[in-house]
Amino acid sequence: MKDFNIEITLCSTKKEKPSFDQLEFGRIFTDHMFVWNYTEGKGWHDPRITPYQPILLDPAATVFHYGQTVFEGLKAYLSKEEQILLFRPDQNMKRLNQSNDRLCMPKIDEELALSALKQLLLIDRDWIPAAEGTSLYIRPFMIATEPYLGVAPSSSYQFMIILSPVGSYYKEGINPVKIAVESEYVRAVRGGTGNAKTAGNYASSLKASEVASRKGYSQVLWLDGREMQYIEEVGSMNIFFKMNGEVVTPALNGSILEGITRKSIIELLRNWNIPVVERQVSIHEIQQAYHDGVLEEAFGTGTAAVISPIGEFLWKNEKMVINGGETGQLSKKLYDSLTGIQNGTEPDPFGWTIRV
Repeated sequence: MKDFNIEITLCSTKKEKPSFDQLEFGRIFTDHMFVWNYTEGKGWHDPRITPYQPILLDPAATVFHYGQTVFEGLKAYLSKEEQILLFRPDQNMKRLNQSNDRLCMPKIDEELALSALKQLLLIDRDWIPAAEGTSLYIRPFMIATEPYLGVAPSSSYQFMIILSPVGSYYKEGINPVKIAVESEYVRAVRGGTGNAKTAGNYASSLKASEVASRKGYSQVLWLDGREMQYIEEVGSMNIFFKMNGEVVTPALNGSILEGITRKSIIELLRNWNIPVVERQVSIHEIQQAYHDGVLEEAFGTGTAAVISPIGEFLWKNEKMVINGGETGQLSKKLYDSLTGIQNGTEPDPFGWTIRV
């Protein structure tokens, strides 16, 4: 690995740590952060680890007005041997650069970013919780900082990494969640930014999620933005269905985020010789499979929740209860296997886990 010169400034007073057995998702942050500046004509410069602190920006910064921002999400785990483990972090940095390209933002040196992340984790390693179901969530992100109100790509940016000790993303944990199928709003369309991890995609999902929450549903299932019938993804997860012994997930089409957990699940299923197909799948097909009694399981996949079994769909005015509202056998096996690889308690035949 290259020898990167990253300036390190440690905080003089450390924060009081929370009780790690009562963690929520994304509300508490560690003592330090990584910051890296970009200036047009100069490139990336001044990589540094500093005490966690507010960001000072001009009110005219491009990020506030035109939404030029991208982010990633991954986790660090503490093994029983107290070794820091990362799960496929190279894939996150690769996807970040794909998002950068879509948003006309400068690509980062992925190797330097990973080196900085590892140093940051070593500095804040005592923030990594070890209890079952917990981890240290890692949020790399980039914002446009040029003070300019013209509609054009910014000439300056900041890339940062912050860390947050977390518990389960859903309060239900590994227990099944209830999902409302969205039939009015859309998340993204082909040719838009649906396959980039950018803030606007999530902002546009809030209204539908708010409506679903009032009805008692954890998330919404998005349909395509043109015909409103083909399944895309859940708000924070990709989605899989088990029908007649075969696992089906919507094919990537330009408006679906290419999930790293999704990719890992497909590879895991194929390694187990379980049929898995990426193809177009409509909500009508799922409804028919439910009525025919062949919709065996449904589950979401994502960094935050890992595997989230789905116990019920609400489509129009029909409730489709899957597997009696219980966690399916395959969902549980996938969750146990993937989290076992991530936290080092299960063998990793794929070489996905990186030791820091």
